[in-house]
Amino acid sequence: MHCGKPLREETDEYCPDCRNRKSYIRQGRSVWLHSGSVPGAVYRFKYQNRRRYGRIFAEEMAGCCGGMLRKWEINEIIPIPLHSSRKRMRGYNQAEILASELSFLTGIPVRKDVLLRIRKTQPQKQLDDRERRQNLRGAFAVAKGWNPCRNALLIDDIYTTGSTVERSAKMLRKAGCENVYFLTISIGQGL
Repeated sequence: MHCGKPLREETDEYCPDCRNRKSYIRQGRSVWLHSGSVPGAVYRFKYQNRRRYGRIFAEEMAGCCGGMLRKWEINEIIPIPLHSSRKRMRGYNQAEILASELSFLTGIPVRKDVLLRIRKTQPQKQLDDRERRQNLRGAFAVAKGWNPCRNALLIDDIYTTGSTVERSAKMLRKAGCENVYFLTISIGQGL
């Protein structure tokens, strides 16, 4: 199991998204499927200023995936960045809140200054998989002064096709990080 997305067949090793592309992610997990009451809670956290949900989500992440984080020997937690204009408009980056709360709960340092969003992109939710990959080309960079850690954990709210996480992981790997993992609140079941 690579991304943690439910597999169609017991004998499948990878979901269709992971099977059809080169991956820069070592492995990843999500707390819940993006179904039932989860999408509404994530939406309120992300768009309706329910920042306090970050603590609740981080507690769930630590509770269900804390053992995995220890197994992965995570050195740094790195949130997926927002473009500065989107962060100004929203007032916060939900991934930074999750990362900070998870850092507090696990003792793993959070690094908000490593991964940078250098190009404004369209919201991913409006795009198909091919458009998502194209949309993210040239969107991320790694800070020049970063001393790469061995095992980094990317944090985001939703994993749909993996385009955002993969593009971010590619940049971290190119900068010298040996292994990149991810953890999200929820995971989609495909587009």
